[in-house]
Amino acid sequence: MTARRALHEHWPEYLIEAWALGTFMISAGLVATLLGFPGSPAQRVIPDPMVRNVLGGMAMGLTAIALIHSPWGKRSGAHMNPAVTLTFLRLGKIRTWDAVFFIAAQSVGGILGVLVVAALVGSAFTDAPVSYAATMPGPAGPWIAFVAELAISGALMFVILTLSGSARLARFTGLAAGALVALYISFESPLSGMSMNPARTVASAAPGMLWQNLWIYLTAPVLGMLGGAQLFLAVRGARRLACAKLLHPADARCIHCGYEPAGFERGNAVQHVPEN
Repeated sequence: MTARRALHEHWPEYLIEAWALGTFMISAGLVATLLGFPGSPAQRVIPDPMVRNVLGGMAMGLTAIALIHSPWGKRSGAHMNPAVTLTFLRLGKIRTWDAVFFIAAQSVGGILGVLVVAALVGSAFTDAPVSYAATMPGPAGPWIAFVAELAISGALMFVILTLSGSARLARFTGLAAGALVALYISFESPLSGMSMNPARTVASAAPGMLWQNLWIYLTAPVLGMLGGAQLFLAVRGARRLACAKLLHPADARCIHCGYEPAGFERGNAVQHVPEN
């Protein structure tokens, strides 16, 4: 498939990927400001930073679940993450041009989401300590952050592939992914800031010019997810691989495996739920 044909036929999915990460970043920015800005009432009501971390993790986990389970998220597959997209490309589950446009859309959408929060909230979000909700290594240093990002990214991808490849458990893939996001933000973020997502990190880094240790978040999530996929292949085998979607409903077309629901009209993207 050429780039022009991919854009012509799959542009709705590309826009959805931009919308999904943009929405995630708006939620992340607002939650980070509410819980991290020194002038926020949450700082007085909840003085324990660990409790605030857990609350932030729950909020972002629920955001991820809502996006994955939304009608639009089910349409594109809700990658929201170049590391996820590149891993499915490595597994042969997404076409090259679709992967290129997914990653471009995710990157642009994430930055736009951060800019929306900056416009709405102002210095409470852009200034330290919130600093555009940037992901930064914790006190243990950059190499510990790298190892932590590698481990959590690999575990996430292994879980996604394991659940999505099971007919019995596939419907829980989005819930498990959101639960891991919540768990990681709650307890791993003091080590690396919890990114797992190069586009998410760049979205915060670009407006604030916060490029320190960017190499960690561009490499560790990709290497970790590729490693998680390789472990899955070694344990479960290629025959257990499912589609590149996290959820694969019967009423949404799939540009990855070619599935189209009954009554789908390619020209104007009309979808009809098949009758039981």
